[in-house]
Amino acid sequence: MTGSWLTQEAFDRLTLELAELQGPRRAEIVKKIADAREEGDLKENGGYHAAREEQGKLEGRIRQLKHMLEHAHVGVNPDAESGVVSRGSVVTIDMAGDEMKFLLGSRESAPEGLDVYSDQSPLGAAVLGAAVGSTVEYSSPDGKRTFKVAILECEPYTG
Repeated sequence: MTGSWLTQEAFDRLTLELAELQGPRRAEIVKKIADAREEGDLKENGGYHAAREEQGKLEGRIRQLKHMLEHAHVGVNPDAESGVVSRGSVVTIDMAGDEMKFLLGSRESAPEGLDVYSDQSPLGAAVLGAAVGSTVEYSSPDGKRTFKVAILECEPYTG
């Protein structure tokens, strides 16, 4: 399944951010660019170049948010309730005697303080589809080390 699982709270927060960026924030940057243009020679106009760079970052974030919101699944991933790790699961693992808890999903949907791993990261890919009680292995990105991870708990992220 494509798209991210977002809680209603996260979806609403991202929708508000998008509205702010597309409205007042975009207008503010357009004004900065216009003001800098009035200063004359654009080749050596630091304010103009800074505003254009800021505009590029803003437009990139707008595209990212639009894509995410258009493809988002809002609510709780039903697969996350099955005891099998899926996108939208809060997973507790044991790695070499250290317990670790994280959300498998998108940073955009996570609250402050909860680590997030993509299902395409080495750890995320290893635990995706694993059942509570199982042990999985994955290699470090450089391929030099292998890690064993025991899945202790898996619950849906409800935000």
